[in-house]
Amino acid sequence: QVQLVESGGGLVQAGGSLRLSCAASGSIFSINAMGWYRRAPGKQRELAAVLTHGVTTDYADSVKGRFTISRDNAKNTVYLQMNDLKPEDTAVYYCNAAGVVTIPTLIGDYWGEGTLVTVSS
Repeated sequence: QVQLVESGGGLVQAGGSLRLSCAASGSIFSINAMGWYRRAPGKQRELAAVLTHGVTTDYADSVKGRFTISRDNAKNTVYLQMNDLKPEDTAVYYCNAAGVVTIPTLIGDYWGEGTLVTVSS
């Protein structure tokens, strides 16, 4: 079984910064992609940022230039550095690990429980 544990959410003023962390644990052999999705109040969940094969990044247009995703492969941990936060960034942020190969050999996708980020104006 694979677990994703997120941390780093909280309340911040507009223009401030937060850093989210997500650690994957379990009998993990490899992870194809790790990323962050978010669900704002009254909206559907959307991609914020994803890092594939530890190299290729993809960001939502609304966060480009402000958010940076990175990964520590040795720790199976993904980070999201969020700068210049805006009230519209307020959302529950969910960590996702896709294409997770576990021992014995199984492949699946996993989600964290989410961490709340609130940006005040």
